[in-house]
Amino acid sequence: MTLLEEAQNGLTDDIINVAKSEGVASERLKRNIAQGRTVIPKNVTHDIAAIGIGDSLRTKVNANIGTSIDYVEITEELAKAKTALKFGADTVMDLSTGGDLDRIRSEFLHEIKSPIGTVPIYQAAMRRDAVVSMTTDDMFNTVRKHARDGVDFMTIHAGVNLKSLEVLKKNKRLMGVVSRGGAFTIAWMTHNNADNPFYAEYDYLLELAREYDFVISLGDGMRSGCLHDASDRPTFIEYIQIGELTKRAYENGVQTLVEGPGHVPLNEIETNVKAMKSLTGGAPLYLLGPIVTDIAPGYDHITGAIGGALAGMYGADFLCMTTPSEHLGLPSQEDIKQGAIVTKIAAHVADLARGMQNAHELDKEMAKSRASLDWEKQFKLSVDPELARAKFNCHSRTTDACSMCGDLCAIKIAKAALENSKL
Repeated sequence: MTLLEEAQNGLTDDIINVAKSEGVASERLKRNIAQGRTVIPKNVTHDIAAIGIGDSLRTKVNANIGTSIDYVEITEELAKAKTALKFGADTVMDLSTGGDLDRIRSEFLHEIKSPIGTVPIYQAAMRRDAVVSMTTDDMFNTVRKHARDGVDFMTIHAGVNLKSLEVLKKNKRLMGVVSRGGAFTIAWMTHNNADNPFYAEYDYLLELAREYDFVISLGDGMRSGCLHDASDRPTFIEYIQIGELTKRAYENGVQTLVEGPGHVPLNEIETNVKAMKSLTGGAPLYLLGPIVTDIAPGYDHITGAIGGALAGMYGADFLCMTTPSEHLGLPSQEDIKQGAIVTKIAAHVADLARGMQNAHELDKEMAKSRASLDWEKQFKLSVDPELARAKFNCHSRTTDACSMCGDLCAIKIAKAALENSKL
């Protein structure tokens, strides 16, 4: 019995623990999981603390980590993953394409004590001399291998199929397809003159998901790679396909995430988020960004955080962080830190906008500590305590206020005036 099915019958330890950590009622969380509106990504073979993603829970953050064909340093990637978790990420995806992929994934699952995600088609494609040469068995055997190893959620681009490909061909895009998994799938379909195996044999994929109780994350293979391509017909036909696949997964007791668009202007984020929520029955929504302008290479951790905050306010549940290296190259450990921090801020901002009590309590505590000039507590509450402390100490001070105001501190002056007021 899968967790979704267990939730339809009663409470489990994982549900109780997640509810406690989130400050929500266990019965409410159970109901949301049973209805497919919340997931707990936790493979039956992976010993980790459970976290929840979805309705009524705080917005979660994912970090994409992994080697490339040109650069393989496992120790560095593990350090990046740990940095991401330290500065706000809740989950990590291993997107490695270079080196011994089985060993790298094993290291991640052993060293990183959080839910781990993968994109199995990356490894399936690496088994052959060309992407188009992989077989259906390669694809499904890789999924089984990842599941057996303990992967908690997997991105599967089942919405990229002959139906969505036909729509793509009829619509002129500036950038075509920018999803690597989506591009692999399209190349395979056109070369082999066949439908996407993950779509054509979706029932078999559901069997594997049931066996290991991993979460299927239905990938956005048609996501827009620039603002010009946002909210077009290929985007929405994939939403429709993903909605149908989500329903089939739910009917088979399989937990499902759905992935959304990449580059979207601010004024179209609400439409995209609400459309996906409606078409998928409220399934947890996982977004990369969205990135809200195309002209900021080197700063796309910020453009993604801006879009993520707005998307979260409208109902997105899971934000995949971007880094200053987005569109440019493999991120450094410092890039990962910056990406994690700004995306954590975006998630918190979204939670504030949605009225999440725990989020508001944190801001209230920060306000109290500022009012009392309690600097140690301010540092403790900061998303980056080390930076906050360094900025505070970068200039000498003669009072207990910051070096910007000193004795002209507005808080101190107003407090003293009110205390001594005879009015």
